[in-house]
Amino acid sequence: MTLRMKPQGWVSEAAQVLSPNFNQRPRETEVSLIVIHCISLPPGEFGGEAISQLFLNQLDCDSHPYYQSLKGLEVSSHFLIRRSGELIQYVSCNDRAWHAGISVWQDKSNCNDYSIGIELEGTTDRSFTEEQYLSLVELVKLLKKHYPITDIVGHQHIAPGRKDDPGPYFDWHRLTS
Repeated sequence: MTLRMKPQGWVSEAAQVLSPNFNQRPRETEVSLIVIHCISLPPGEFGGEAISQLFLNQLDCDSHPYYQSLKGLEVSSHFLIRRSGELIQYVSCNDRAWHAGISVWQDKSNCNDYSIGIELEGTTDRSFTEEQYLSLVELVKLLKKHYPITDIVGHQHIAPGRKDDPGPYFDWHRLTS
């Protein structure tokens, strides 16, 4: 699949689900970093609408015991790539999604300011799907065409000790080959 970028920072082929959890990037800030994450809600379960509900502040925190720990959390990512390879976009690439939290890359803090966050539906203890890698590679190609991306890292690299995703089963070579 060939992806196309609209001028407003939206990918034409992505399903658009608009998260309220974003704001403007600081003036004069270039997008130079891609951060890869993984998420499943409830942990270890795939499918369903819980991830989107979380990013939309609509998750019923009483519907699963794990969700109690997410109560009041306001987070988002620019993209989610489902196990099937389906691409969902929550925030324009031109805006700052709230995905990285307290973070530093190469002595530069607040990674949300200058990064694009991509969530893979998955966990740190199992492999991601071929369909996810195909979508991810196409998305990264597109983003590199439109933004001066210099680095692609995992959440684990910008928040070591606090985050461990996408974890040991993520195949970094898929992005460089």
